[in-house]
Amino acid sequence: MMPLLCASRRVIARCVLPVLVGPNTALTRASNMGGWVSGMRAHAWAGCAGFATARAGLRTGEPHPGCARPARPGPGSGRAGGGASPASAVPPGAASGYGAAEPGRRDHPVHGPMRGARDRRTVPVPSRFALLFAAQFAALGVLMPFLPAVLKSHGLDARQIALVLATGSAVRLLAAPAVGRGADGFGDARTILVLAAACATATVTGFAWAGGFAALLLVAALHAMVNAPVIPLTDALCLSASRERGFDYGRVRSAGSLAFILAAVAAGQAVEWLGITSIVWLAALCLGLTALSARGLPSLRGARGGRGGFRAPFASAAFRRILPLSALIQGSHALYYGFGTLHWQAAGLSPGVIGLLWAEGVVAEVALFLWGRPLVERLGAPGLALLAAGAGVLRWGVMAETTWLPALAAAQLLHALTFGAQHLAAMRVLGGLPPAQAATAQTLHASLGVGLASGLLTFASGPLYAALGGAGFWAMAGLCALALPLAWRLRRVG
Repeated sequence: MMPLLCASRRVIARCVLPVLVGPNTALTRASNMGGWVSGMRAHAWAGCAGFATARAGLRTGEPHPGCARPARPGPGSGRAGGGASPASAVPPGAASGYGAAEPGRRDHPVHGPMRGARDRRTVPVPSRFALLFAAQFAALGVLMPFLPAVLKSHGLDARQIALVLATGSAVRLLAAPAVGRGADGFGDARTILVLAAACATATVTGFAWAGGFAALLLVAALHAMVNAPVIPLTDALCLSASRERGFDYGRVRSAGSLAFILAAVAAGQAVEWLGITSIVWLAALCLGLTALSARGLPSLRGARGGRGGFRAPFASAAFRRILPLSALIQGSHALYYGFGTLHWQAAGLSPGVIGLLWAEGVVAEVALFLWGRPLVERLGAPGLALLAAGAGVLRWGVMAETTWLPALAAAQLLHALTFGAQHLAAMRVLGGLPPAQAATAQTLHASLGVGLASGLLTFASGPLYAALGGAGFWAMAGLCALALPLAWRLRRVG
């Protein structure tokens, strides 16, 4: 039995855990598994008769009296014996391979550190965050491409659809910082996240049953209000947990990008098979999973009672400088998001090729999130921002000058830098702020640094593309060129 356990441990440690949660977390969990196997050896060697009672003791932290490991003779063996008392010869937890016990932690004398019912979950923290990112971005991937079609199915014309969408965007800009500030003041961003996701699950169903322009306008405003803080609060919690537990934020965040692609494809099939209203129920399902996933997250530590209100994050020079950088670099994607497909269609590219170009950009982004940690550690926020701005000048310049497919394919790879590198740069800056400001800073960045600029530039992209066509991408390249000196100045504080 014991050789089988040891072999299983090696397979899980070397093959399974590194894929799910990254090599560092996998090593930690493998070490814990090693302690458990050592404890099993010791348990069998001790010959405890009361196995059921010992298991009950494992749950409560009270050891069975017969489970104490007997002393073994031999000097220098590291175990009790050779004239040394068990308390002096064996540090707490050493018998099971865990090393010295942490202060205030109750250790079982055979099985090692006791963790408590809350910490003995089978799913590691990074995987819980990956599930949460996947659920919320799947909801985004379902709703974003097809919400206009849902509104049209209710009889709204183009002007009314635009007004409903614009109302949702405006509400998000105001609601996200307000909820983020409330989460910092309340001191429990996790609870606020669960409530927001649960309310978003309920409100999104209104797009299925609401009738008429006024009712749909109200549903859009309510849904935007409760859904706006979901992603920023998740980022705040994930960054806090990654600092405390040492896992890679980018690797976990990549689950969201992958889920967005898969959900968009699945939503298209659902529309063909079940009709356009199925989009609403798929989005509600994903948001419900978001609320359930958020319940198992660790909360921000020491975040209660943040002072300074919305002004507190602005005391950081790095925060003040990352806002315009995100506005310029992330906002430069507005013409691409709004009119990139139309531009490529006008150039004669087929829908299948266009879909592959879009997918290529997201796959490049995922690759950076999965394997870009050495680059992130080496460059830091200033270097990442410089890289993103320079890549933006190149990418939008290529799109302005040519629709030759090999050039477009090469330019799409730069999405990893124009979006992914700038996002990671912003997360590096926001992750360095005090925990009491984390939710406020994340939601302010999402609204002012990304949302406001993207909304205004999307609005301007219509006239720009109508006047210049593909040459309008030079304006987007100009925005990234303006970001270059700002990124350089970030070096002084980043």
